[in-house]
Amino acid sequence: MSMIEIDGSMGEGGGQVLRSALTLSLLTGQAFTVTNIRTNRPKPGLRPQHLAAVQAAGRISAAALDGDRVGSHQIAFVPGPVKPGDYHFDIGTAGATALVLQTLLLPLPLAMAGGPSRLSVSGGTHVPWSPCFHYLDWHWRPLLARLGIRFDLTLAMAGFYPRGGGELLARIPGCAQPVGLHLQERGTLQRIRGISAVANLSLEIAERQRRQTLKRLKMVAPRVAVEVVIESLPARSRGTLLMLLAEFEHSQACFSALGALGKPAERVADEAVDELSTFLTSDGAIDPWLADQLLLPLSLAKETSTVRTSRVTRHLLTNAELIRHFLPVRISVDGALDEAAMVRLQP
Repeated sequence: MSMIEIDGSMGEGGGQVLRSALTLSLLTGQAFTVTNIRTNRPKPGLRPQHLAAVQAAGRISAAALDGDRVGSHQIAFVPGPVKPGDYHFDIGTAGATALVLQTLLLPLPLAMAGGPSRLSVSGGTHVPWSPCFHYLDWHWRPLLARLGIRFDLTLAMAGFYPRGGGELLARIPGCAQPVGLHLQERGTLQRIRGISAVANLSLEIAERQRRQTLKRLKMVAPRVAVEVVIESLPARSRGTLLMLLAEFEHSQACFSALGALGKPAERVADEAVDELSTFLTSDGAIDPWLADQLLLPLSLAKETSTVRTSRVTRHLLTNAELIRHFLPVRISVDGALDEAAMVRLQP
C-alpha cells in the first residue's frame, strides 16, 4: 500500500498536523506516515493527548500502527474501515479531551457503516491551548449542525489543568453528509451571552469575573443585551472559566479565558473581553479558531464554500496545506497571516 508522507514540522508544526492527518486518513482510507512530530515544540514528539488521539483513531478502524508511544517523533498509520459504536478513551493526564473528540467526530458519522456512536473521553475539559468543553458545545457544535453534522455533547465532569479528571460525552448519529457554507458577512450584533464558572472554588470568584465582564462590555458594546450566568461545575480539580458568545445576524463568535493560580478573576474576564473587542473591530464573519476548525468539514462538502475569517492563523494555513495531501479540494486564502481574509473551498 502506498503511504502519504507528511513532514510534521510543516506550518505551525504542532499536534494539529497529526490530528488532521488521522481524521483524513480515516475518512479516505489512505495510509500515511508523519515524521518530525511536534519538532517545534518545547517537548517534541507525541505527548499523552496526541498518543490518545492516535490510539483512538486506531481503535475505531482496527488500524495498523507503528511508533505509537509517548515521545515518538514518527508514526505510521494504516486505517481499516471505521466502525461506529460505543467507545471510551482515557488520556490519563489533563490532556485535552476536545482534541481527541475532534479527531474522531467526522469519521464516525461519515463512515460507510453509518450507524450511531457514543463516545466518552476522559482527561482535561478546560485546559490551555485547546477548545474548552463550553466552546465545543456553544459554538463548534451549532456551526457543524449548520453544515449537516449533528451530535449532542454532555459534560459529565469538568477537568482543569494540572489535575484533569474530567469527562465529556458525545452522542453521534450516523449517515451525515457535510454541505457547503457561504458566510461572508456577520450582520449586526444581536446579543452577548456568557458563562462565569468555577470548580471547587468560591462562587465569589465567579461573581468577580462576571462583574468585570459586564463593566467592560458596557464600553465595548454599550447598546447590546448581555447575559452572563454563574455556574459551579462538578469536578475533581479546581479552576475557573469565563466564556463569551457574541451572536450576530448571520453568525456567531466565541472567546474564553481560564483562571490560574495567582491570576486575578478580573484578568480572566479582561482576556475574554479583549479578544471579543478585537474581533468586533474586524469585518470577519467568524472568529479565527472556528475558521481553522471548519476547514476540514467544508473540504468534504460537494458544494463550494466561502467564509470570511477575522484573522488568518498559522493553524488555518497548516490545515489547508495538509488537506491537499489527502483530498483534491482547492483552498484559497486571500489574506496574509494575522489579517482578515476570505477563505474559499472548491471541490
